[in-house]
Amino acid sequence: MRIYHTIFLLILTTTLMSQDYVGSKKCKMCHKKDKTGNQFKSWINSRHSNAFETLKGDEAIEIAKEKGLGNPWEEEACVKCHVTGYGKGGYEIKNAEFWAQTKDGKKPTKAVKRMENLKGVGCEVCHGPGSKYKSKKKMVAINKGTMDGAALGLIQPTEQLCIECHNEESPSYKPFDFEEFYPKIAHPLP
Repeated sequence: MRIYHTIFLLILTTTLMSQDYVGSKKCKMCHKKDKTGNQFKSWINSRHSNAFETLKGDEAIEIAKEKGLGNPWEEEACVKCHVTGYGKGGYEIKNAEFWAQTKDGKKPTKAVKRMENLKGVGCEVCHGPGSKYKSKKKMVAINKGTMDGAALGLIQPTEQLCIECHNEESPSYKPFDFEEFYPKIAHPLP
């Protein structure tokens, strides 16, 4: 069983490395209407969407101190499960100089906006980087069955994917039962 899990992760990683993370706001453009299931609303109201912000809470700061770590929102051990695509071309830990970047008119640069949009456990953590499947034309074709979403990097979440973060390595781990928890985050197309 373990060998199959390793092979699955290797294939998945190889496929996803050629993709770019675009952030959940790009998904919102097509997944925000009640008529089509309003998946974005389901996500934004979930604990996943706010995962990065929990690292700034008193409990996370205390846990980090107990582990001999600095600010949890700046520590790989914490960040890796609270953002989108960490270590895979997505969110990266940046210094204050990066976050202070602005362009004319004092608006954040594109790079800063992208990192901001990758904070939290976004759509692409479960469904794969969206650069190749994000367009409405491609999503319609995928849903009609005329295009293979997997070939474009679109994946369906599995228990193996979830336990990359929901495991005993987490200092706030609670037993994880995929069959019990998956329906709580389900957001199907009608």
